[in-house]
Amino acid sequence: MSWDGVDFFRKTVTVFRSKNGERRTIPINSLVLDVLKRKAKVRSVESDYVFPSDTCTLLDDSHLRRAFREAMKVVRIQNFHFHDLRHTFATRLVQSGIDLYKVQCLLGHKSPIMTQRYAHHYPESLREGVEMLERYRLASTGGTNLAHMAQTAGPALATSGVSC
Repeated sequence: MSWDGVDFFRKTVTVFRSKNGERRTIPINSLVLDVLKRKAKVRSVESDYVFPSDTCTLLDDSHLRRAFREAMKVVRIQNFHFHDLRHTFATRLVQSGIDLYKVQCLLGHKSPIMTQRYAHHYPESLREGVEMLERYRLASTGGTNLAHMAQTAGPALATSGVSC
């Protein structure tokens, strides 16, 4: 990532040549913006890269992964790899209610199927879905709760020949 791709005004980062060779512009949040602003104040004039190597050249994947592994050792996190950050990013977005199409765009995926491999649901996030259905049902029935409906319908169901 080079400094000419950082737009502080628009709060975006442009990757001029992504993994699939395409140009992508990605929005950044205020935390990332602040980090980049601080980094810009102390940047090396010898390099155009935001995160240069020790020799002011492009930081390659192996150096980045090694630095990440070392950071994980320092904070005592096991079995978490650099690529897991993409899974975490996608999962947290989906669990926050961001629709899958937006997550797909942010990850740069061409297919929603690939995005679904990254975005994971946990039992609690799935529970929110069924609870939302209950809130919808309560609103549409004027607040009658399910237990009351079952008690009221119970005798009628018992005499109707319907069995569960």
